[in-house]
Amino acid sequence: MTDERVLIRCRNCGARNRIPVARLQEGPRCGRCKTPFPAISVTSRPVMVSDATFAREVLESPLPVLLDCWATWCSYCGALTPILDDVARSYAGRLKVAKLNVDQNPVTAGRFSVMSLPTLLFSATENWLTRSPARCPDRRSSAIWSVSWPLKRLLKPRGSIPVIYVDT
Repeated sequence: MTDERVLIRCRNCGARNRIPVARLQEGPRCGRCKTPFPAISVTSRPVMVSDATFAREVLESPLPVLLDCWATWCSYCGALTPILDDVARSYAGRLKVAKLNVDQNPVTAGRFSVMSLPTLLFSATENWLTRSPARCPDRRSSAIWSVSWPLKRLLKPRGSIPVIYVDT
């Protein structure tokens, strides 16, 4: 059992609720107004999104989102895949890792003006915090850095309990 918790802000009353990661799938409620939060699926693998599922999977996610914009022809995108798999596994329940194929989903790629690949978009709220063209992963450490530095802004440890600040 882990002591990790997530802070989720209630859309109804604005209260911040500290919820254990282990209980996220049980459909927790706000402690102040008792409004139910949506059940948060805890996955240890990146989620594939499309133009049709982008709003549901990314914009409505109560967890912070790391969105990888990629293409099949991009060799750097393929080299970044195992690193993103590690991030998804390490931050399961605290961060949602999503992947968007820009060739198959031009509407969403155009919405965010994706001009170079791979591009990583980071969000903790409805506003996108950081936009980062991923570094060329010829050296694993530089690729990990390009993924990990914005995560430090999203996933802030507080005391001995890692807490994620999430606006739902």
